[in-house]
Amino acid sequence: MSTPENSEEFYKKLKAQLYDTALWPSEYLYKFIVLTDKEKIVLIESLFNNLGAVIETKVSKNGKYTSVSINVLMKNPVTVIEKYKEVAEKVEGVISL
Repeated sequence: MSTPENSEEFYKKLKAQLYDTALWPSEYLYKFIVLTDKEKIVLIESLFNNLGAVIETKVSKNGKYTSVSINVLMKNPVTVIEKYKEVAEKVEGVISL
């Protein structure tokens, strides 16, 4: 997604894009990639508990990585970005797309 040095700039641009491209509240699709590790996948899923999220996982061809797609209704771009930051903070090695 971005390196730590420019992550705030990235989130600022993302926030502006989200405000420009959707009416809020709106459905948002999160995509994450992690090493295939049940604990990491369960942790990502748990961060979206009680939000009515539809979660799909798909293991890579060689089984090393798992993609986690989460479709969820979010209030506004600020909540979208907060959730990205929460996942990045709590799940080691996660890649956000």
